[in-house]
Amino acid sequence: MTEGPADPVPQRDAAEVFEARRPRLLSLAYRLTGSVADAEDAVQDSWLRLAGADLATIDDPDAWLTTVTTRVCLDRLRSAAVRRERYVGQWLPEPIVRPLASAEPDPLDAVIAAGDVRLALMVVLDTLPPAQRTALVLHDVFDVPFARIAEILDATPAAARQHASRARRAVAALPEPISPPEHDAVIERLHTAIRGGDLNDVVAALHADVEFVGDADGTTPTALRGPDHVARFLLGLAHRYGGAAIASLEPVAVNGGLGFVAGPAMPPRVTAFSVADGRVRAVYDVANRAKHRGVRLGQDSAFTHGTRQESVEKP
Repeated sequence: MTEGPADPVPQRDAAEVFEARRPRLLSLAYRLTGSVADAEDAVQDSWLRLAGADLATIDDPDAWLTTVTTRVCLDRLRSAAVRRERYVGQWLPEPIVRPLASAEPDPLDAVIAAGDVRLALMVVLDTLPPAQRTALVLHDVFDVPFARIAEILDATPAAARQHASRARRAVAALPEPISPPEHDAVIERLHTAIRGGDLNDVVAALHADVEFVGDADGTTPTALRGPDHVARFLLGLAHRYGGAAIASLEPVAVNGGLGFVAGPAMPPRVTAFSVADGRVRAVYDVANRAKHRGVRLGQDSAFTHGTRQESVEKP
């Protein structure tokens, strides 16, 4: 009697198979959705599908889970498009916020470690059609071949390549990433100028094409362009909340780059920056608290303390 080929897949524990790939799947899902909440939900959905699948039929768990997670994210992107049509005001991705210094590990650390995920890039990805975004992320970040991407998108490999090419053109318009010390120096210059209160100093720290995009769920009309408009708005915030509040902004890592969160002296907000030519090219201000799920700073953070106090004080 001839013995058939051994099939090791059924012996694998589904949880072990999944957990070994969870960081990669979370990194993929965040880049596809721009939402920490949707990414975590998509990964959980993928786990439930794996747990209910016949492992003996899965020859390549990496490919299977990548395909499942991507399709779940595509469904969520379509739902998000409907939500965005009804959304009041500017729309920004959900930021990932971590302490600058060493901290307790968090699953979102894997998202940052997987490569460029600066908020400016996520903003551009949010403007792409789902097929373009998917093709770009899968191929350029996760090395998925176009043949498999075509299967996921129900397209031809040539069409998948075209989707990725168009997405690359959109991303190419972004300023080139610079070293963290250079980036930090530009941000610190702007912060110092705002604290000083001089309009000319603030304008000098801003790029000629600077834009301010504020996502506050429609509570404030914040889409501004030009150094004078942006500088006056930033100084207006400083005047409204006081110099002490601006001085107490907590430096943090927002999607891997220096940014700030507001403590109890201001409404909770996450602020990130894009830098070009030695000046601030964009300010992204996320004040919509529903988009703060990715703020992972620990109990000692002024931001965490402030939001906890507000929830306690609400009637």
